[in-house]
Amino acid sequence: MSTPLAEPPTTIRDMQHGDLKMVSDIERRSYEFPWSHGVFRDCLLAGYRSIVLIRQERVAGYGILSVAAGEAHILNLCVDPEFRSLGYGERLLDEILFRARTASVREVFLEVRPSNEMALALYRKKGFYQVANRPAYYQSHKGREDAAVLAKKLVIED
Repeated sequence: MSTPLAEPPTTIRDMQHGDLKMVSDIERRSYEFPWSHGVFRDCLLAGYRSIVLIRQERVAGYGILSVAAGEAHILNLCVDPEFRSLGYGERLLDEILFRARTASVREVFLEVRPSNEMALALYRKKGFYQVANRPAYYQSHKGREDAAVLAKKLVIED
C-alpha cells in the first residue's frame, strides 16, 4: 500500500521586485490578455498590498489589493495553472481579506469574468455577492466580455 505524497509546505509573503518575473510569467500563462510586467511593477511602486504564495521557493500564486477610504478592491488574484485545485486560491483570498480587515476596510470589491466559473465559485464560497455588471469590461478574442462586480462586507473586530 502506497502512502500519498504530502503537499509541500507553502508560505505567503509580501511581493518583492524580484518576484515580478515569475508573477508576470504566471499571468501570461493564465490569461489571454495578461497584465504587463510594468503593471505589476507599478502596483508595487504605488504601495498596493501585493502578496505571493511560495511553494518550494517558487511563486505559485499572487494577489493584489488596493485600499482607499475604507474600501478595498481586489485587482488581481491568480494561481499558477500547474498548481490549481490545491486550495492556493482560497489561501491567497483569505490572506487578502485578512489584510483588508487589518486596514479597517468595511467592504471589498472585485470584477470577474462570468465565464470564470472556478473563480466565481471561490468568491461565492467566501461570501461575495454580485452588486453590478460592467458591460464590455474585459477584452476578448470575440470582442468584449462583461464583468460581474462582486462585493463582500467585512466585519471589523474591535
